[in-house]
Amino acid sequence: MASDLTSPLQPLTPWPALAPAAGTVLKLFLQASLAPADSLTGWSLDDRNPALIDQMLPFFDWIYHHYFQVKTDGWQHIPAQGRVLLVGSHNGGLAAPDTVMMTYDWYRRFGTQRPAYALMDPRMWQVFPGVARMAAWVGCVQASRRMALAALEREAAVLIYPGGVRDVFRPHHQRRQVCFFGQQGFIKLALRSGSPIVPLISHGAHDTLQVLADLYPALATLHRWGLPWLTGIDPGSFPLYLGLPWGLALGPLPNIPLPVPLHTRVCSAITFPHYGREAARDPVYVDRCYHQVRQMMQQELDSLYALYE
Repeated sequence: MASDLTSPLQPLTPWPALAPAAGTVLKLFLQASLAPADSLTGWSLDDRNPALIDQMLPFFDWIYHHYFQVKTDGWQHIPAQGRVLLVGSHNGGLAAPDTVMMTYDWYRRFGTQRPAYALMDPRMWQVFPGVARMAAWVGCVQASRRMALAALEREAAVLIYPGGVRDVFRPHHQRRQVCFFGQQGFIKLALRSGSPIVPLISHGAHDTLQVLADLYPALATLHRWGLPWLTGIDPGSFPLYLGLPWGLALGPLPNIPLPVPLHTRVCSAITFPHYGREAARDPVYVDRCYHQVRQMMQQELDSLYALYE
């Protein structure tokens, strides 16, 4: 059942219920890992499974309330129905704890039946197929314009992180910055589909590990000189970071986030004067819309960080 959009969520999973809740998630992960390779590929909107999401929620409820002690605000800015493009600033390594916690918030506040999807890097299906297939049940699809438009045509919410893997592994000193690296595809998507943009930001998630540097530019140079990628896949980012369980890690390895309190925020919806294919094809207009969104998100992120100074 959906919860009030402005009130704090009430905990549902006490400590004694943690073990069975974790067991359920582990069972579902094993089920996804053993699924046929041609299933749960992220190319079907129908793989999202509200019944299985409901089974996962008790575990993430415990994580939300007891591990990250999440504070959140702004959920009233999301339209009550219809398509919407949720645009986030990525944080916290592959664990992306703010993403996971905001997904939990979404399903508690709007219910698992409201259609919602998230664009996920296709490399996840290659490198971590069990995780990717399980994420498909939750609503993750391949990061492509085709899948995003298909979801928006169903009047669904679509979550996108324009900065991608470079953003999620940006150095710790850039944690206060909205880093989209000039990626403007989400603007074209919003303009073409007539979707409002609702930005998402957070505080604390990029402190759940300490990214010291991104070595990708140097490795990309070596690759151009003939050095093959270790797994045969261009990782897009190659961080040097401190975090669990590795201590010092090299490369985009999965991490266990430190139990840092999180504060997530849903910002006011952004609409533009003009929509449609012609607007999406106008590079000057697209660039202006892009800077409008990024500037607004940076102002909101500065404001959120100011609460903890």
